[in-house]
Order: sequence, then C-alpha cells, then structure tokens
Amino acid sequence: MSRSRVGIFGAGWVGLVTGACFAELGHEVVVRDVVPAKIESLRRGEVPFFEDDVPELLVRNRDRLAFTLDVGEVAGCEFLFVCVDTPPTASGDADLSRVWTVIDELPALSGNPLVVMKSTVPVGTGEKVRAGLDERGLGHVGYVSNPEFLSEGRAVGDFMNPDRIVIGSFAPDDAARVASLYAALDAAIVECDVNSAEMIKLAANAFLMTRISFINEIANVCEATGADVVKVAEGVGLDHRLGPHFLRAGIGYGGSCFPKDSLALKQLASNSGYHFQLLSAVIEVNELQKRRVVGKLKRHLGRELDGKTVALLGLAFKPGTDDMREAPSIVLASRLLAEGAVVRAWDPVADGSKLPAGVEVVRSVADAVSGADAAVIVTEWPELRGLVSPEIRDAMATPLIVDGRNLLDPEEARRAGFRYEGIGRLSSHADSRDLAVARPEPVSEA
Repeated sequence: MSRSRVGIFGAGWVGLVTGACFAELGHEVVVRDVVPAKIESLRRGEVPFFEDDVPELLVRNRDRLAFTLDVGEVAGCEFLFVCVDTPPTASGDADLSRVWTVIDELPALSGNPLVVMKSTVPVGTGEKVRAGLDERGLGHVGYVSNPEFLSEGRAVGDFMNPDRIVIGSFAPDDAARVASLYAALDAAIVECDVNSAEMIKLAANAFLMTRISFINEIANVCEATGADVVKVAEGVGLDHRLGPHFLRAGIGYGGSCFPKDSLALKQLASNSGYHFQLLSAVIEVNELQKRRVVGKLKRHLGRELDGKTVALLGLAFKPGTDDMREAPSIVLASRLLAEGAVVRAWDPVADGSKLPAGVEVVRSVADAVSGADAAVIVTEWPELRGLVSPEIRDAMATPLIVDGRNLLDPEEARRAGFRYEGIGRLSSHADSRDLAVARPEPVSEA
C-alpha cells in the first residue's frame, strides 16, 4: 500500500479517530484545530474525550501523527479531510459555518489535492463547496464526500472493520484516490455521486432511529397488555428479513448524531417541499419516551415527587463514552427537579457538567443510592449489572429500580426485595386488573 499525507481539519471525536486510524494504516497525518489548549494536550498525548483504543493508537503512531494550529502545515497534504462539527441551528438546519471556515482558510495549494468531507452535511452541500472552491481559484482541488459511520464507544473498530466505505465524487479518478487510502481494509466500496453519498449517511441514521422508536412504541403497548418487549424483540429479530439490531427498548436515543441528523433530514425535506411524516413521528416518540420514567416513578412513590430522592445511574447517552450531548439523563434530571425531587447522579466517565444546576454528582453507585427513594438506570454501564444486592437494597429508603435499559433480570430483582419497573415489561405495581385488555364477563346460561 502506498503511503499518503493526510490533513485533518478538526481535532474533535471524528477528526481524531479518523487521523489516528489513518496513521495506524501507515499514512502520514497532520491534525489541525483552532483551539490551542486542545492541540497542546494532544501533543502531550492526552485525549480530550473517552474512547477506547484511541490513546493507544496515538502512542503507537506518534511518529506518523502531528498536531498543529497552523493551517499552512496541511498545505502539502494530498488529502484534506473536513471533520468539523455541524450542529443544528434553531430552525433544525445544519450549521455549516465551521465547514465554510475550513474552505475559506485553505492556503494556496499546489498539485492536485482533494478536499474530503467527513462531516455530516445536508444533501447539496458538496455542490456548493465545489462552487466555492472554483470561486477561490481552487478549481484544481478535487472534492469527495466520504461520510463517517462510527459509533461512540467502538469507533476504532468501526473504522478498521467497516460495513462499507461510501465515496461520492464528481470525478471517478478522485473516488479511486480516496479508495486507495483504505486499501488495507476488507470492506465493500460504494462509489456514487456526491448527493447520494450525503443522503446515504442521513438515511442510514434515520432508519436506525426509526427502529429504536418503533420498538419503544411496541414496548409501551406491551406495558398496557402484559406482553414482554424483550421476548417480543427476540422473536421479531430472529426474522432474517429484519434482524436483531436496534430492537432494544429503552428511554430513547441521544448523542451527537441521531438528534441533529434527524432534525437536519426533516428540515432538508421541508426545504425541498416534502413533509417527512414518518421521521416527524420518530422524533416525537423519542422525546416522549424520555418522559415516561417520571410517570413510572409516580406510580410507585405517589403523584407528588416533591422531596423524594432519585438516583440517576449513568449520564452519558450510551456506555463506552463520556458524551452527554442530547443524553436522556439531562431531560430526566430537568423533569425531576421541576417536580421538586432531589436528584443525585453517577457515571463512571462522564463528569455531569452538562446537567442542570441542582443535581448532585457523586463518585459511586453506593453514594447515589444511599437513602434514595428510587434508582433509575439511564445508561447500561456494565458496572450496574450488580445493582441487585442486599447492600444496595438496604441502603435505599425505598428499594425501587426503574430500569430504563432493561439491563437487569426482573425476577431476580424482585426476589432480592426490590420493586422493579422496566421498559415494556410487566411492572411490580401492576396486576391483571391494570392491563388494558380485560377479560369479558362470562355469560350465564338462562
């Protein structure tokens, strides 16, 4: 495999993972960012976020990795990857200001470099950037869309063992050059036009979000009818046409991608004159799902939560990361505080800095549940699998567990003396009279 020089704009999660993995593949990589503190910490070998395997990659490939504030140091790179954030605006559109800052700050470039878009952008962005490059006299600079499909908590594995590599280009030769960067990986290459590559990223995330909201709706019906969503999902997921992925009921998705990408696709459709009804429902279901936990607490603790102590166990939007962007824990904490509850919170890696004021962040699960009226599993950290224990039960004022991720065995929890509420599973508070489908009265014979 030939060794290339790769420039990365943006030392955030996508940029740093991409740069570290390309260095692992043998390429020379320079990562540029505009935040001095971030570049200084990376030069010291410190990673500004929690992601397995990334620190090891930085150490192992330090001779092939450089970090800089100077845009001129990427001028000699053959590939210029744009890996900056594209957060939602108030209208739901993607904020492309950082993308345009990168394009505007490109130095004089010789040879035939390629701008490669990793950032998630609306369909049509590539055509606008192509025009912008031409206006700047950079017509010799190629443009390729190469969206990322990385999952937080297993990003390095996703990069090194991808399901597919999507490459959208205006020129076939440009696509071939980007494909050569990944030559060492065994993966299907999907070559297409730029607009299609941009849509593939948005459509894939929208479909995954739809599966999550669908199984959460099924879970809510299961609660009303006495079915168990875990068994329902198992039976559905074994259908070869469907598969088991993203059929785990819970309290909703969060993170840096799904919420913003759903809004961006919905707004893109609206701007194009189409009302995306299904995606609107997916977003609504996800927002409502987070709030159902409060109703479960009230069923056990009374209509008023004022003065009740609730422990939120897990703050990151998923295990394996410290990312709290759009995390359900933030919504739950805000709702509980509004109800007058005392809220304690714990997470093994997230610092809780994004929680609303008034939440006490503690260092251990034991500290969180001590004297609590309820414990809510918000993130399915492996450490919480041992929550059902005599020590935890005796430490709580009320041994109530609301399992927002169906992490625990309900019967085991009940045998241990806990009241247990899962998602889409029969509640400890329920009995046959609570079910929505009642048995008909027998008709006596005349």
